[in-house]
Amino acid sequence: MELNLTNLIAPLLSVGLRVSGLVMFAPLFGSAALLPRIKALLVIVLTAVLYPSLGARVSAVEVAQWPLVMVRELAIGIGLGLAANLVFDALQLAGQVLSIQMGYSLVSILDPQTQVESTVMSLFVQMIAMLVFLGLNVHHALLRAIAASFEYLPVQTATLSPSFAAAALRTGGMVFALGLQIAAPVVAATLVADVVIGLMGKASPQMPLMLLGPAIKSLLGAAVLLGAMRYWPLQLERYFLDSLRQVEHLLQLAR
Repeated sequence: MELNLTNLIAPLLSVGLRVSGLVMFAPLFGSAALLPRIKALLVIVLTAVLYPSLGARVSAVEVAQWPLVMVRELAIGIGLGLAANLVFDALQLAGQVLSIQMGYSLVSILDPQTQVESTVMSLFVQMIAMLVFLGLNVHHALLRAIAASFEYLPVQTATLSPSFAAAALRTGGMVFALGLQIAAPVVAATLVADVVIGLMGKASPQMPLMLLGPAIKSLLGAAVLLGAMRYWPLQLERYFLDSLRQVEHLLQLAR
């Protein structure tokens, strides 16, 4: 009876912990706006759906080995969630840069996704990204990815190698590159405006450039941002596809 109970609980915990790692850190599912009980219910439902097809293929594990197995499964789920959340982290960084360059850095509001104060531009670009995220059904792709991960990387077979850790760190480093790419048009325009304003100040010191400069940069940045937003859906679609490829790459390294 003890053996049967062990064989039942070990696969159930293994599946549930990998799903929990994804739900805690993935976009939309890991939002602080969702109540903890809803996230727990989602984990239970996904585990109940996946367990019947996976439980019989999970080999028995000694009780002494449970902590290591559970840590590995949770780490795999967290890695998948963080890789999928790459674009939103990059957009948050881009919003911070845009706020500084456009003079909105002092304007902060409560972000419903994270329940912390964020700049208005950061919240603005993340809301647009969430609309694209839902419009492209990327959340459905994430659910299919976590289901496919059990076929691609069966329970209790994952290995957290140094290459997996290095790839996870590189994924975090990609946030800065993507964030700067998104903010690049506005940053370039405002830097040019700074140079022009500085030259005008040297040529005509009596001009009130200290008062006009922030307004000029704000209007110029808004104009460039509106022009660049035309290409955001295609750009964000490419970024979301890249994040899903990064999820697949992490699964390959964990085999």
